[in-house]
Amino acid sequence: MILGIDTSAKTASAAVCDGERIIAQSQLNTPLTHSQTALPMVQAMLDCARLTPEDVDLFAVSAGPGSFTGLRIGVAAVKALAFTLGKPCAGVSTLEAMARNMTGIDGVVCSVMDARCQQVYTALFEVSEGGKRFERLCADSAISLQELEARLAGLKKTEKPAILVGDGAEMCYNILKERIEIRLAPPMLRYQTGYGVCMAAREALERGETVAAHELMPVYLRLPQAERERNARLGINSNK
Repeated sequence: MILGIDTSAKTASAAVCDGERIIAQSQLNTPLTHSQTALPMVQAMLDCARLTPEDVDLFAVSAGPGSFTGLRIGVAAVKALAFTLGKPCAGVSTLEAMARNMTGIDGVVCSVMDARCQQVYTALFEVSEGGKRFERLCADSAISLQELEARLAGLKKTEKPAILVGDGAEMCYNILKERIEIRLAPPMLRYQTGYGVCMAAREALERGETVAAHELMPVYLRLPQAERERNARLGINSNK
């Protein structure tokens, strides 16, 4: 049984899955910070499902990319739960986790998050064979919209255009839809979910890529804004 948490963006979500079956899932999109909602949401979800943290075999979290503060909150919550119980952890790509929502819909999925500073966090995944095959096409990266357009335009031609998911999907769709053929995932499949985290963690478990609680860390594709601004004042190239 896997418990997955996502606090990488504005929406917070948690789920408990047994294989591909969703046992329980909770999602919040409120002005409250994740530090106020994440653990209470997890506890309420477990209580409703008549489960306890001891029933969980693997604790998983979206480790990045995403909001620096949000990632730290999610990782800290999972580390605390796993450490207390001596259970393993899995830190998964936020971009992969949200793409997992589209499992069963054959085609190329483009996960995209607003990284600000005129950039997006993005990665491409191909879903085929009725959702049985899920393949990453490129590494997670922080790129400009112009680079994203070129990447999507360079995809091999298929019967179906790329499907955009993520909190940056609507923005990218509105800007690029007149220039390249793309589709926008429906709202209920567009954003991060605990289920997506669980499915990505399930694959990580099969590959033997779980870690102990003390080894779990956030994954940042760019330096925090404050550090980038400091480097700019000092004339240091952050390369981010």
